[in-house]
Amino acid sequence: MPRHSNVGAGAECVRTSLAAGAFFEYEKGWLDRETADDFERALVEQMTWEQREVELFGKRILQPRLIGWAGALPYRYSGQTLEPREFPRALAALRDSVSERCRVDFNHALVNRYRDGNDSMGLHADAEAELGTNPVLASLSLGASRRFVIRHKKNRDDRCDLELHHGSLLIMGGTMQHHYHHGLPRTARPVGQRINVTFRRLLRAPSTP
Repeated sequence: MPRHSNVGAGAECVRTSLAAGAFFEYEKGWLDRETADDFERALVEQMTWEQREVELFGKRILQPRLIGWAGALPYRYSGQTLEPREFPRALAALRDSVSERCRVDFNHALVNRYRDGNDSMGLHADAEAELGTNPVLASLSLGASRRFVIRHKKNRDDRCDLELHHGSLLIMGGTMQHHYHHGLPRTARPVGQRINVTFRRLLRAPSTP
């Protein structure tokens, strides 16, 4: 089992306020390197990894990344439904620590595994009704550093680019999902594996599509 006694030890939290009540907080080094290494290895071993089709602009395409997940309720996004699945030990430990940090009882985790710089996540908002009006999302990064983009849905000049580092924690809250998109673009740089764990609190099961 990964050690996690140093969760949050020495991490500096930087809060950035955006338009219309949106904000994000970034904690570089929320996990120390050794602990982050342990969790990365454990998730690779314990998660069930899949590459699924999603619906994008009316077309079915393979996601450019691998995914795993856990949660008591199903989660639906981009035309697919992730059925309920138990939390592996390492992911449950992370969920408990992140829930304590954010003071939110997270009950779902989506884990994206970016194998190299060709894997990516398009700009999107986590605006599913099951998440509530102003959801708090917490995103933990493990592995290679990658550029993360936050951009206003209407004003493209309102944009933030962040370098998400190994062991860092990004928290998005307020009206963020109403007014902003976020994503992880491809990169031509030679980069290794990155694992991102996004914790959500689902208030109910999704409606039948």
